[in-house]
Amino acid sequence: MAENTIKIKLIGSPICCPEPQKKIVRSLGLKKMNRVVVRPDTPAFRGMVLKVPHLLAIVDN
Repeated sequence: MAENTIKIKLIGSPICCPEPQKKIVRSLGLKKMNRVVVRPDTPAFRGMVLKVPHLLAIVDN
């Protein structure tokens, strides 16, 4: 059975953001602008995305 995944894209720069927000972006595996990563669709990853909605976007599969 295939696990559900989400595609997360970095759309905003975390340069002037507080350190906890920078850590969230880095822990998702995003280093550069407009990069897309695929992660499991779990409540933990959804919660991380909801913490920094001004920096991230969920891309349609």
